[in-house]
Amino acid sequence: LEARAHVALSGTPMENNVGELWSLFDFALPGYLPPFREFLRRFDEGRNAEDLRRRIRPFLMRRLKSDVMAELPEKMETTLYANMEAEQRKVYSAVLLQKQASVQSLLERQGLKGSRGEVLAAMTELRQICCDPRLVLDTYTGESAKLELLMEVLPPILENGHRVLLFSQFTRMLALMQPRLNAMNISTMYLDGDTPAKERLALTQRFNEGEGQLFLISLKAGGTGLNLTGADTVIHYDPWWNPTTEDQAIDR
Repeated sequence: LEARAHVALSGTPMENNVGELWSLFDFALPGYLPPFREFLRRFDEGRNAEDLRRRIRPFLMRRLKSDVMAELPEKMETTLYANMEAEQRKVYSAVLLQKQASVQSLLERQGLKGSRGEVLAAMTELRQICCDPRLVLDTYTGESAKLELLMEVLPPILENGHRVLLFSQFTRMLALMQPRLNAMNISTMYLDGDTPAKERLALTQRFNEGEGQLFLISLKAGGTGLNLTGADTVIHYDPWWNPTTEDQAIDR
């Protein structure tokens, strides 16, 4: 299923989740799709995808931003790489060795299906060390290559009059950035999943009206439901598992 399709009868957004798709059709066309348990048995995890596409195609439309807002310029994307210094690399290598041993043992005993949670947790911990080892080790006092690179590239962007949305999937990472940004006199705003709905809208309006240079946003909280037209630059501090989620956040 293609991301960001819309059910024509309800106008409700849908992403890559067949359970969510079933719920939308159960609301708009009750009984059209099989009962929920049978539906998941037949179509979950990409099974019989072509059959499902044929069933739902008459009721779906896909709108691309390029179709409805042709005046927007093309996005310019740049990927920057940060090389870990010795101390950060030492932490990463030590945790990698530890996780390799524990995950391998789990895989041998339980197989991939029974070990998915532990594999995902191990990968997430390694990703956090790449962002900043303090996300995993509170006692770490060395540098974070990625954070230092961010502090190098931000000032020229802001000095040239650009306004920035900065996304991270880790709210603690956003909190670690804040003291450095304050020390550089960069005016920031902040939003995460705990921000109340009314405050989310107020923050969005204030930013779009020109308040703040940099908006720190947790990816899951800010990737949907907001229109942040006050920025012309987006930084993803850490990549998300699904690139479509990043694209949706950028397009916001």
